[in-house]
Amino acid sequence: MISGYIEKIKYRNEENGYTVLSVSVEGEEEILVGTFSHIEEGSYISASVKERVHPVYGEQLFVESYELKRPDDEKGIEKYLASGAIKGIGPVLAARIVKKFAKDTLRIIEEEPERLEEVKGISENMARAVSVQVQEQKEQRAAFVYLQKYGISMKLANKIYKEYGERLYSIITENPYRLADDIQGVGFKLADEIAQKVGISADAQFRIKSGIVYILSKAAANGHVYLPMERLMNIASELLNIPDELIPREVADMQIEKRVSVKQIDGEDVVYLTTSYHTELSIARKLLELSVNSDNLRKDVEKNLPKFEKSLNIELDDLQRQAVIKSLSCGLIIITGGPGTGKTTTINMIIKYLLSKNMEVLLAAPTGRAAKRMEEATGYEAKTIHRLLEINALPDADDMETNLGLNFERNEDNPLEADAIIIDEMSMVDMYLMNSLLKAVSVGTRLILVGDTNQLPSVGPGNVLKDIIASGVVEVVKLERIYRQAGLSDIVLNAHKMIEAEPIDLAKSSKDFVFIKRSGADNIISACITLLKSKLPDYVSADSYDIQIMSPMKKGMLGVERLNLILQQHLNPKHPKKPEKEFDGKVYRVGDKVMQTKNNYQIEWSVKNDIGIAMEKGQGVYNGDIGIIRYINDFEEFIRVEFDDRKIVEYPYSEANQLELAYAITIHKSQGSEYPAVIIPMYPGPKMLMNRNLIYTAITRAKKCVVLVGIPEVFYAMVENTKEMARYTGLKKRIKELAALSKEE
Repeated sequence: MISGYIEKIKYRNEENGYTVLSVSVEGEEEILVGTFSHIEEGSYISASVKERVHPVYGEQLFVESYELKRPDDEKGIEKYLASGAIKGIGPVLAARIVKKFAKDTLRIIEEEPERLEEVKGISENMARAVSVQVQEQKEQRAAFVYLQKYGISMKLANKIYKEYGERLYSIITENPYRLADDIQGVGFKLADEIAQKVGISADAQFRIKSGIVYILSKAAANGHVYLPMERLMNIASELLNIPDELIPREVADMQIEKRVSVKQIDGEDVVYLTTSYHTELSIARKLLELSVNSDNLRKDVEKNLPKFEKSLNIELDDLQRQAVIKSLSCGLIIITGGPGTGKTTTINMIIKYLLSKNMEVLLAAPTGRAAKRMEEATGYEAKTIHRLLEINALPDADDMETNLGLNFERNEDNPLEADAIIIDEMSMVDMYLMNSLLKAVSVGTRLILVGDTNQLPSVGPGNVLKDIIASGVVEVVKLERIYRQAGLSDIVLNAHKMIEAEPIDLAKSSKDFVFIKRSGADNIISACITLLKSKLPDYVSADSYDIQIMSPMKKGMLGVERLNLILQQHLNPKHPKKPEKEFDGKVYRVGDKVMQTKNNYQIEWSVKNDIGIAMEKGQGVYNGDIGIIRYINDFEEFIRVEFDDRKIVEYPYSEANQLELAYAITIHKSQGSEYPAVIIPMYPGPKMLMNRNLIYTAITRAKKCVVLVGIPEVFYAMVENTKEMARYTGLKKRIKELAALSKEE
């Protein structure tokens, strides 16, 4: 048993309560680790501890059970108050209060706070404020203890308390499913567990309705915009353990409440979350509004384009020329095509022609890395779509991932001011982001959408690019010719062979598309390490850190989680001169290659000169940005990461969960990026995941060389597997319906 005052909370994960504490025990510092519900510096702790050996930090005292006690001596009380436990009371006031009330201090603060006015420097208003604060803290601690009984994390408990206050007790006992509706992060399953504990009936109406919302939301996370009624009934019946005939009744009720919309697609009833249906409808309407063509402009461009090509010494093919003409004379156009088909040349020609006519052009892409690629390819500034639309608040990470509930300064009331807007990597844009973009585009502004339909679809719901093309209503130009330079690349040729279902000879000698046969996960990893450390850097004239290993999977023998641990040991092993820090069981050390895993629009960066003076400053680091840990400061508790373009970002330990090791990344995370060389382990995985879209996306990320390592049969199986998970989307139908109606009018 160890007892003492908590001197400092060195690290705390609010998600799970994992905490590292510095405790003063008889004048000596002891470091305790464990999970704590609610804890403050200055508190007195009695803890039962067990010694354990940590692989990084050596011997630690792990807290098995604990009790927080009020300090019972004057020194302890003063220390507690001076810690900042009560806002407005610092070391000076703490000393005065304890001098006045001695051991009775804490009782007086709680029971007779008005007496604090007796202390010099404390006004009536301040005494009242302290009283309110102490009461709130007491209520909050009680609420946290109560919520912990139901398995609710510290972070969620804080959200729940802020939302409901003292009402949380009645809500949990009467209808805990409200938590799932009102609190981001409280899912149906947690609410259902609570409901079971408080004795709510399995067939309660609000339980079934909450279950339906959960199922539709879960479907959205898998890319679906709606679910067929029959499928919804089957899933709900299994999830809720109730007869499926109860579902339509509640769906009908929810329709009246405008929580869901029931429509017909291909002769069957389908169920949307109402938000999703209206989003789809809004996109369709705006697309048709923007599809305004000008014959006069078309004639002008057709007349002048050959001269313009000649002046720039660029010769376009017929399809590229068609794309340029339509981009300049149509309100809305899609330009699509695989690698090497001249999309970049076409975009550059469009930009140059528009600028020659003194027109304003805006460029954007869904991710930071895709925007950077676009900027490099065109020579003009490109932003993320979120930046372009001027996101006006920092949303929850979940909202950033799905683009749901985001608010932008640019909208129908404050549209983007431009003659043309070009969006690249459109396959990555989900329905919610597309809707936000379209709201900010005025009729008369040309919207040019560029993408490859064979890439992976968006993370969020919908299949926007494919659906718009499939509608047959919007102008589309598909570039098909593979240019001579690109045609020399087996990366490009094999990518097209995949799409055309033509055979690929893995035994063929190639400069840029190589297959190395290996069997067994560890043999594959060993070959990948050799390629990364010694073979590829000189071959592609790039640093090993710029060469990217990409795996189809996150888990498993060749998933990125295991790969990163092994690669870290080989590429950046433990060293006395390399500081390191553990977060949630993962070790990060100076020299590690890391990736930003979510868009952070507020974090600050700077570019410094050789003597450390900031030459440039800005904000924003994006999902997929890769950098190197340059410094870990355990005293000030931050990690310094250097990203591309020498941008330096300092992460407080509390935000380190935004980073993950990036020696290996998932293919999904590579979307919108390019690397000098790519290494892809070929090892069996889930059939639904291991499909053509995935391997196509992976090999087209390589600029100079792609090396596949492993089992040839796995590669061939992926190429043959065209059964990517079909998405339930209705955008094609909405566009066609509205187009038909407008013709009738």
